[in-house]
Amino acid sequence: MQAEISFIDLFVEASLLVQFVMLTLLAASIASWTVIFQRRSILKAAMTSLTKFEDRFWSGAELSSIYQELNARTGSKSGLELMFTAGFKEFARLRQSSSSTPESVIAGSHRAMRVVLSREIDRLENNLPFLATVGSISPYIGLFGTVWGIMNSFIALGSVQQATLQMVAPGIAEALIATAMGLFAAIPAVIAYNKFSTSVEKLENSYANFMEEFSSILQREAYAAKSQAG
Repeated sequence: MQAEISFIDLFVEASLLVQFVMLTLLAASIASWTVIFQRRSILKAAMTSLTKFEDRFWSGAELSSIYQELNARTGSKSGLELMFTAGFKEFARLRQSSSSTPESVIAGSHRAMRVVLSREIDRLENNLPFLATVGSISPYIGLFGTVWGIMNSFIALGSVQQATLQMVAPGIAEALIATAMGLFAAIPAVIAYNKFSTSVEKLENSYANFMEEFSSILQREAYAAKSQAG
């Protein structure tokens, strides 16, 4: 309890600029933790959805039945579900055209899935640059507050005849709190950014692999339909 009171006292007695730095770092820390919990939930849900859909897709069910099942579902779709729906819908639409070739059908389906892939990655990466920014600039903001506080402490010492440690210590302690708060805001943000970036990269690779595998399946179906029509 004494440490908490001392921290509050040091904050109150600090200069206005150092107080502003501390409040800025506190706000950045709260915002980064909000983003961390939000991104963690979204990425966990994306990984769960990926695993669930892959199990369904490779279970041997007909593509049309999977498509109808996804369209009939009332909940929102994401990840591979959106990619599959967009790719199969474009595949079915182009295949009905008499002027379409297997190559154009597959190319159109691939483009549709590529658009969904880009949007999904943008959604998963949302707010990650904010974590990177907090992790990179918070220590410098804290250091600025520390330098300013120490500078003011030494300026104040110039006006006294005899300086003692008791006179210097409070001012330096006030200044060093800014650095500590900068590190407190930066370290979790950097750790979370690296972890989430790795998770997004893994998801992107899984999406891209599925897109290529699904395109190969659609290609076989397109050529099989052409040979039957011929």
